[in-house]
Amino acid sequence: MAKKAGGNSVRVAVIEGCRTPFLRSGTGYYDLMGWEIGRYAVKGLMVKTGLSPQEVDHVLMGCVANDIATTNVAREISLGAGLPNDIPAHTCTVACISANMAVTNGANLIATGNADVVVAGGVETFSDPAIKVSKRYRRFILDMTMYNRPKTFAGKLNLLKKMSPLDFVMPERPAISEYSTGLIMGQTAERLAKRLGITRLEQDEYAQMSHHRAARALEEGRLAKEIVPVVVPGKDRAVTLDNGPRKETTVEKIGKLKGAFDRKYGTVTAANSSFLTDGGSAVLLMSEEKARSLGLKPKAFIRSFAYTAQDLFDELLLGPCFSIPRALEKAGLKFSDIGVFEIHEAFSAQMIGNLKCLSSKTFAQERLGLSQAVGEIDMDKLNRYGGSLSLGHPFGATGGRLITTCCNRLIDEGQQFGIVAGCAAGAVGNTIIFENAN
Repeated sequence: MAKKAGGNSVRVAVIEGCRTPFLRSGTGYYDLMGWEIGRYAVKGLMVKTGLSPQEVDHVLMGCVANDIATTNVAREISLGAGLPNDIPAHTCTVACISANMAVTNGANLIATGNADVVVAGGVETFSDPAIKVSKRYRRFILDMTMYNRPKTFAGKLNLLKKMSPLDFVMPERPAISEYSTGLIMGQTAERLAKRLGITRLEQDEYAQMSHHRAARALEEGRLAKEIVPVVVPGKDRAVTLDNGPRKETTVEKIGKLKGAFDRKYGTVTAANSSFLTDGGSAVLLMSEEKARSLGLKPKAFIRSFAYTAQDLFDELLLGPCFSIPRALEKAGLKFSDIGVFEIHEAFSAQMIGNLKCLSSKTFAQERLGLSQAVGEIDMDKLNRYGGSLSLGHPFGATGGRLITTCCNRLIDEGQQFGIVAGCAAGAVGNTIIFENAN
């Protein structure tokens, strides 16, 4: 991936990965803070690998809706997991690909000789999101106590007179819209579906497939190797499974739902969109040389990665289309070389849109400067155990799940190369290519 000063190549290895069960927000992790969920993933990773905590050089965690009480949640996770307090930790946020960025930042630390062992991943909880009081109320509190403190009772009374009763009782709803465009993600998915002619039936069929694959994978124990149990304080049993997959999902059932973002003409619904989820993930990265010295066997090596940024209105959800060909070029690989695909499922429309664009010669010529289409993904190679639509999407943690599943699938399926890709708010895309180390 990179060169040492002496010219020797530094290969960054994925040793192991794991995650907590992903739970729908407001359910099993309802009373937990984000750092508490994240520490379960990191503790599980250390137990699975048997690595001494003293060997860790850095901890990086992705998180999007950070609690102001734990702004550097990576540090709280590291300490909460029992890692030594002299290990640096930092948090990064790139919306839905935050854990991807944590992993590639960790890889860069290793490739540049600034670390040998990195724990990277992410966490998210929407069971207790930060909710602001109204802006007028915030200004009132600040003016009363900090910036323009009135010296007299009359001055305080004048500030109070400027307020209405609603200013005190009406909070601001958590913002989920794109700051630059004012559109929420679901509205962007609707725009994409209409622009590319993606039908409601196509979207519901994809959602059904995702849920059925995830339910089957859980029943067959396919995901057991990546999930670490969580014992929530005060509960009498461990949480061991995701609670998002719906085995009973059918096109007929979900076809009765109305559009969630365009009630009259919309095709994007709650059933073909990812849902609010709580969960954590962690991946152990190491230089190949360090892994060998510790007697640890890598699962995969990072072959290349790429980040892109696109048009905010029309291409926000098309990050994989732009980042996949760039990562392939960096890796010196062809699309046909890839045997495993793990792509973040924000919406059915987003997934179908990316599949259409990747197989489109016109898109490749007009937007990528290529003479031919990037390629058509074999659906049997894509998200075989379900995806974010069914397993859930804790924003900051999803990338860790994708990477862990991809590396496990490379080994289980005997494939040489795998791709993890995703889109993120801000129209940022990411692809990481992994090479089977076995």
